[in-house]
Amino acid sequence: MCGITGIHYFGKGNFIFENELKASVNSLVRRGPDNQSYKILGAIGLGHTRLSIIEPSEKSNQPMTDDSGRYTIVFNGEIFNYKSLRFELEKNGETFSTDSDTEVLLKLYISKGNECLQELNGFFAFAIHDNFTGSTFIARDRFGVKPLVYFIDSEKLIFASEIKAILAYGIPKKIYQHALRIYLRLTYIPAPYTIYENVKKLLPGQAIVIDKNEIKIEFWHKNNLDGDGVSKSYESSKKQLHDCLEDSVVKRLVADVPLGCFLSGGLDSSIIAALAAKHKNNLHTFSVGYKDEPFFDETKYAEIVAKKIGSNHHVFNISNKDLFENLSESLDYMDEPFADSSALAVNILCKKTKNFVKVSLSGDGADELFGGYNKHRALFESDKKNILNSFVFKTKYFMPHLEGSRNNLLKNKLRQIEKYSKILNLNAADKYWELACWNEKKYVDALLKKTTVIEENHSEFTRKIQPNHFNSYLLTDVELVLPNDMLFKVDSMSMCHGLEVRTPFLDYRVVAQAMAMETNFKIDDKVGKKILRDTFSDYLPKEIITRAKKGFEVPLKEWISRELKSQIIELFHPKLIEKQGIFNQKEIDVLMDPVRNGKQTNQQILIY
Repeated sequence: MCGITGIHYFGKGNFIFENELKASVNSLVRRGPDNQSYKILGAIGLGHTRLSIIEPSEKSNQPMTDDSGRYTIVFNGEIFNYKSLRFELEKNGETFSTDSDTEVLLKLYISKGNECLQELNGFFAFAIHDNFTGSTFIARDRFGVKPLVYFIDSEKLIFASEIKAILAYGIPKKIYQHALRIYLRLTYIPAPYTIYENVKKLLPGQAIVIDKNEIKIEFWHKNNLDGDGVSKSYESSKKQLHDCLEDSVVKRLVADVPLGCFLSGGLDSSIIAALAAKHKNNLHTFSVGYKDEPFFDETKYAEIVAKKIGSNHHVFNISNKDLFENLSESLDYMDEPFADSSALAVNILCKKTKNFVKVSLSGDGADELFGGYNKHRALFESDKKNILNSFVFKTKYFMPHLEGSRNNLLKNKLRQIEKYSKILNLNAADKYWELACWNEKKYVDALLKKTTVIEENHSEFTRKIQPNHFNSYLLTDVELVLPNDMLFKVDSMSMCHGLEVRTPFLDYRVVAQAMAMETNFKIDDKVGKKILRDTFSDYLPKEIITRAKKGFEVPLKEWISRELKSQIIELFHPKLIEKQGIFNQKEIDVLMDPVRNGKQTNQQILIY
């Protein structure tokens, strides 16, 4: 795992961005603490920071140029099938000077051009420059595990792994109001947008081609709902899933540095840890627990799994003070607004895990692929025409009078029922969007000044949703929630500490199988992720297979009324709000009243 940056200059005059390129490389040092370097190739500048995982020797440092001197690559990620790809290249007479996957990727591109992407099993963002033709090719992996942001104006294209590395080139900064509005609805900013008007995220499965100063942005991979030779029977689907996921884990155990596995005690990470322990002796597993908040603590389940699979388990018991002290580090590293509070716990988990290993496997992606979230249950049930739905729909008129929250079981259930009652009788796309959003439209409209309110249109994110097609909801999650919330969170918090996180559920073969499965393989009237539970029931203790989904959350409400109170009041000072000219002061006062009076609030807007 690494950090990449580059500038393709096609303006008049000479290249004058060396100092900015250096600054950009330096801004990415946490992503790549083992080596930092850059090259200037005429009107092109390429920079790289390296986290050494495969062949850590200096000869695999980047930017890397092939023996002919024609092609130069900067690469962030891992190619897990690089050994088999190298074998095929060697059969055709190719020779190698390193044992790295970087050189394999470079020579595969030289051999097959853009089509090489179809053969890659891994996650990546990379750029390859042709020093003879002056063209540059940039690509991001299928599911957006690795980030890539870019900036274009009349004389240059700049790209990087993080927004901070783009800003190092001195580009103008202007808040993008459309992105801000989406953020206030979702609590994250989805691609192609960033908080800055002129900086964009490359979408998963997209590539940029720069040739003769012309720029083309196109998809090299598109997700779909059609399977390719996937069996229709449940038993054979279980076997295919088992074999494919196990092979995915085995491929992701290859490393020349210490490797372990996150283990939360939930189903997904437990499956990955169990498969990893089957093929790696003395596997190290890691989880975090909450000393002060037993409602959020799941370490007992992680310990049960660790005992079953025989892993060398590490539990990091953290206090509210620990989380609070790491708040600034977490927010500072993200570059743009992001309000998934579990990032705070992920940050500490990564920081402590890095003391033992350099690579960790995770269970990310399973919920989106197999229907593991509460909203998936709501979508599944809401499509039914029955008496229960009719009754719940009628309760929506009095549910707002009952207080709901996420901080205990009863109030959380009230919150869920209220939200569920509001989506009944909506069309499929609207239904999904309302469940995906944290804040309601009318609240965001009131919060923003009228001059900044932009008409909402979610069709760009929900266009693949089809009526009565459950997998279309999941595919939308794979393209919206997964890369922009879950994977962004893990990438930013792990890279903050130079830790590589690998995601076996996002092997493209596993994703293809999941998207081809029938709905009742994944969810029925009793459980979600049904096929995962049934396929791996022999690997795990019964209490792990049968337990309900629980989010990886932190106790925000308590912080807002205690540790964060003074900072929140300062951040929302009327003079600052007026200077920004974005928010409606009257609504801010309503929002802040319970904080100033020492009461708890349910509005997550306070941590933005």
